[in-house]
Amino acid sequence: MTSTALPASGPEPPGPPDPARAAPPGAPPGAPPGTLRYDPARGALYAVVAELFFTSMAASVKLASADLSNETIVFFRNLFGLLFLLPWVLRPGMPGLATRHLRWHVVRALAGLGSMYCFFYALAHVPMAEAVLMKLTAPLFIPLVAFLWLGERIPRQVGLAVLIGFAGVAFILRPGFGELSPVLLVALGAGALAAAGKTGVRQLTRTEPITRVVFYFALVSTLVSALPLAWGWTAPGPQGWALLVLLGLLATFGQTFMTAAYGLAPAAQIGPFTYSSVLFASAYGWLLWGNTPTLVSGIGAVLVFAAGVAATRARSREPAEPLSGTP
Repeated sequence: MTSTALPASGPEPPGPPDPARAAPPGAPPGAPPGTLRYDPARGALYAVVAELFFTSMAASVKLASADLSNETIVFFRNLFGLLFLLPWVLRPGMPGLATRHLRWHVVRALAGLGSMYCFFYALAHVPMAEAVLMKLTAPLFIPLVAFLWLGERIPRQVGLAVLIGFAGVAFILRPGFGELSPVLLVALGAGALAAAGKTGVRQLTRTEPITRVVFYFALVSTLVSALPLAWGWTAPGPQGWALLVLLGLLATFGQTFMTAAYGLAPAAQIGPFTYSSVLFASAYGWLLWGNTPTLVSGIGAVLVFAAGVAATRARSREPAEPLSGTP
């Protein structure tokens, strides 16, 4: 496995991971550094709860988009998320916020913010389940991003899983079964950008505490998303403010539970449970908007789910390298 060499002018690469952050006894290879205990059953439960919060946030976004612009919703999702996060990040005993990898934090945040813009836009224009499923293609893009960005090879099993997954994407886009929705391509872009963000997180968390990674994402995303308000501002009414505060809370709770889930078991064991969001999104879509999935979309969803799980488990056997190179 190779990585791009760091130029002399760039920031100094960190040393090897702190031994104090090693996986706990009894955990399988690939268990997250810093894990206090290995509890995959509780980790799976936390992942499902996190996805319920995230999907509820997506439903709030879809409701709010009836009256508010995408630029306004994205900004306040980040602002309220940052405000709710600050008491946790700044409490005594938490790691400091000083970092030697600001460029990596910025790139990770910009990728995640771009994914958010695409995903929220898709939520406003297509059924929830389809938008959520397209965003969940991120595991299919991660091997490609890691290859182009970090020079990591793509194992044969992962490559096969990626091909199967994109066959499922073709079923969902339905190019031969009806009119192709350009909005679904935007949702697919959300998955690709989410993959770039996740790749950045995987590299950063080798040496950076998760609180620092989450804080810089919230801070950079809030500052950058404030710029489009110059041309995209929509004044919220009472219902709009309530939905904006609600989605910020839901996103914060979801992030907290998901962080805890990945602290209890490896990604290969937690990842499959993140696809529970498709079931929650389908339920919301049916209850609130009368959407029902088609057979073709269902076949595509099964292929994307199977390929995403296979790709995640195959890649979990490949150890991540320490942060090096430039973003």
